Order: sequence, then C-alpha cells, then structure tokens
Amino acid sequence: MKHYSVLLMESIEGLHIQSDGIYVDGTLGRGGHSSEILKRIPNGHLYAFDRDESAIAESRERLSKIGDNFTLIHNRFSQLKKELTKYGITSISGMVLDLGVSSPQFDEAQRGFSYRFDAPLDMRMDQSQEISAWTIVNTWDYHELVRIFYQYGEESFSKQIARKIEQARAVKPIDTTFELVDVIKSALPSKVLNKKGHPAKKVFQAIRIAVNDELRELQIVLEDALDLLMPNGRLAVISFQSLEDRIVKETFASRSKGPQIDKRIPLLPSEIEEAPYRLVNRKPIIASEEELEENNRSHSAKLRIIERVR
Repeated sequence: MKHYSVLLMESIEGLHIQSDGIYVDGTLGRGGHSSEILKRIPNGHLYAFDRDESAIAESRERLSKIGDNFTLIHNRFSQLKKELTKYGITSISGMVLDLGVSSPQFDEAQRGFSYRFDAPLDMRMDQSQEISAWTIVNTWDYHELVRIFYQYGEESFSKQIARKIEQARAVKPIDTTFELVDVIKSALPSKVLNKKGHPAKKVFQAIRIAVNDELRELQIVLEDALDLLMPNGRLAVISFQSLEDRIVKETFASRSKGPQIDKRIPLLPSEIEEAPYRLVNRKPIIASEEELEENNRSHSAKLRIIERVR
C-alpha cells in the first residue's frame, strides 16, 4: 500500500524553510517530510529521527537521491537534545513531528499494530526494546490494564475488558492480535459490538501508546524542541488523536503566553514584555477535501505550528 504523508505541504510551508537552515524531522517514517525539507535546504542540514530501523534503511535510499546533507538517527525523539549535541548542534531553524504509527507499520501484519491482521502481539516501534504488547496483555495486573485502557484509549468498558483478559490468560497466554480481539469482544455488550467502528480500536490504541511510552515521549520532545528553536524558528506538529493534540495544544499555549501583568499598574505598550513564542495558527489546520478523499488516515489529523519570537 502506498504511504501518504498527511498534511505534507501544509506543514512544510508552515515551517518557512530557510535554504541554509538546520532542520529536524522527529518522525522520519518513509521520508515524506524529510524529502520535502531536504529539497529546500541545499546549504543547510537535516537531522531525522526514527525508532524503526526499517524506516531508516528505506528513507536513506530515498533521501540520497536528493542530496547528502542529512543525518539519520536511530533513536526515539525524546533523545533529541542528547543526539544533536553529539553533532555540535545547540539550536535549530525548525522541526516537524508527524505523530502516531506510520501507514507501513499498520500494513505490515507481523508488527502486530493492527486488529485487521492476525499476528503476534508486538506493537514495538523499536524492535530492539524488550516490552511489547504481549508483555502488557499477559503480565500487567488488572488495575494497570484498566488504567491504560481508560487513560490512553478512553475506553468506557475498561474494567470489563481487563477482567476478561485476566480470565483468558489464566487458561493460556494471549499470543496474537485476533486472540486479543476475541477477548475484547467477549467483554462488550451487543449494542457496542453493533456500533460503527471496530470494537478493539480503543484498546489497541491504548496498548500501543503504553508499549512505546508515546505521551511521555511527546511531552519531552515538545519542551526540548521549543528550547532548541532559534528566533523565527518554527515547530510543526501533526497529531492524530485527542490525547496527543491536547498535549500539543496545552504546551504551545503555555509557551506563547506573556508574563502576568497587574492590570492596575499603567504600562506603555513598549514596557509590556512580549511572549517568547507565538502561535502561527490559533485553530488547528486540518486536511483539505481533496486529501480527505485520497487518504482516509487524514480525517483525524490536526496540524499546529508555533514560532519562537525571541
């Protein structure tokens, strides 16, 4: 299946790319955003991160056809500052983050990300890490399962599903995605099973987020990227679900607020300290009608952009 980078041109244009700038793609994937950045920085350099070794290998070939002024880093994006320091980079011109799982990961059955294919329970973006979906489903206790299903999946039947998992794994381990789907279905009332959408979607999302520690990773990289931005530098973030978008929105809002001013004290405009960052778009940018028709994954995508002012 062809992989589409969602909101590609909107995020690239939103970065206001300078031809000699230092740019970071925190989510290399199959190189969609990185390719467009590289085309625009003949005198600059691109640093691109991914936890997935297959993404690094595939993208290296694609990017090499454009130029050689790039560095690919096999690590999670929360290691942004540490990794860039190795190359002597202490400030950047811009960065893009395209969150969530890439389409090829969903479409590779053996990776265990999707409830559409029968595969071993895995869901690791980085295949070298120890914890997998199997670990969570078969070893985490009832209360931990309830917590992640509710917090990360916003699943109303978290307790019922966790209890059924506990019962099923007491008989034999839950080894595959289809086995897990069957257990989830057994915990849900018929009115939920008959609803539109897959009954396992929320639980699979919750397990994937827990396996890859996605929300904590996101909080770390947002703070670090904002610190690294040079004046006029921009950070563009594409999110695909409400939990991610809430973190992005709240982080951007807190950084773009000026200092608290006592309204009782008269101040000239020149005396009011400007906020260090500004929101480029107050409302998130969403996919065009054309993109929605072409790429089903773009329906939930939201793009937010922030700029460092000083």
